[in-house]
Amino acid sequence: MKTNVCMVAAALLLCACSGGDREAVRERSVYLTRPEALSEETVKSYSGIVKEAHEISLGFKTAGQIARIHVAEGDRVRRGQLLAELDDTDYRLGVEALQVQYDQVRDEVKRTERLLAQKSISPNDYEKASAGLKQLEVQLQANKNKLNYTKLYAPVDGYIQAVNFSPAEMVDAGTALFTLLDVSQMEVMVDIPGSLYRQRGEFVRFACRAAGIDEAMPLVLTSLTPKADGNQLYRMQLAFEQRPDSRLTAGMNVEVEVALGDSTAARGFAVPLQALFQQGDSACVWLFRPDSTVTCRRVELDGIDGEGRAVVSKGLTGDESIVRAGVHVLKEGEKVRVIEAPGSTNVGGLL
Repeated sequence: MKTNVCMVAAALLLCACSGGDREAVRERSVYLTRPEALSEETVKSYSGIVKEAHEISLGFKTAGQIARIHVAEGDRVRRGQLLAELDDTDYRLGVEALQVQYDQVRDEVKRTERLLAQKSISPNDYEKASAGLKQLEVQLQANKNKLNYTKLYAPVDGYIQAVNFSPAEMVDAGTALFTLLDVSQMEVMVDIPGSLYRQRGEFVRFACRAAGIDEAMPLVLTSLTPKADGNQLYRMQLAFEQRPDSRLTAGMNVEVEVALGDSTAARGFAVPLQALFQQGDSACVWLFRPDSTVTCRRVELDGIDGEGRAVVSKGLTGDESIVRAGVHVLKEGEKVRVIEAPGSTNVGGLL
């Protein structure tokens, strides 16, 4: 009898163990996802071109014969770099002649100053001598300036676009010897359609991208022409917020990104439609908890976004992991097993 009782107890124990195994086997597998925050901006892209901020015509401030040209077309120059020189022989002689005359008159003024102290000359004679010295001083400085003007320096950083004369040629004051592209400040020019122009009040930020440069470069709007051209396009000019990448050059094509703040965009998060289920009058999702169980979370919906996802306006923070599919067969507190992606036999991820 005792033997039979022991056998029954062992059988019950075996059944209990096997029943537990079956529960473990029945543990459901789920595929998780995270809510995606919806952007309130719409970004549109257009082709633009990089331009130098200014094109400068450079010439000497005095006339003369060109002695040396130190740069060629296409050269990059730095501010203060010597570009060209005139023959300064005559200007140098003019300075030397006036310097001798100035020194002589200065000595005479010193003598008249001593005579005035001795009351040997009148104050009027001393004032005339001083005035003559002042005039010579001004003339001497003017000639020194002309001597300095025989050297032409770059006023800004840039590129020499054109060299219009050669050494030994004569040039007048102000004649354009070089055309300099000022690249100390670069800008981007882009033509936009009327549909975007009408949304100009919604512009929030600008950036551009160039081939071979990974980072987007922020821009600021400097001008927007209010009149359309023959192709019904409006010209927009933008400046770089910071010094642009050195690989960016004038004439380079760029992709200009214009971000618009969309007041009609839904606020909240996007989740797959299959992650939702109905509980009473409320829409819900299953949240995955650290102990591998799921719990129901009620959410409020605000339509569907452009990619066919449900827009959740309330109920989620964006940090949750939610069950993506198979939500209709789960129960509150049920323990689940996470899989990385739908299996080959789980077509559509429907579990």
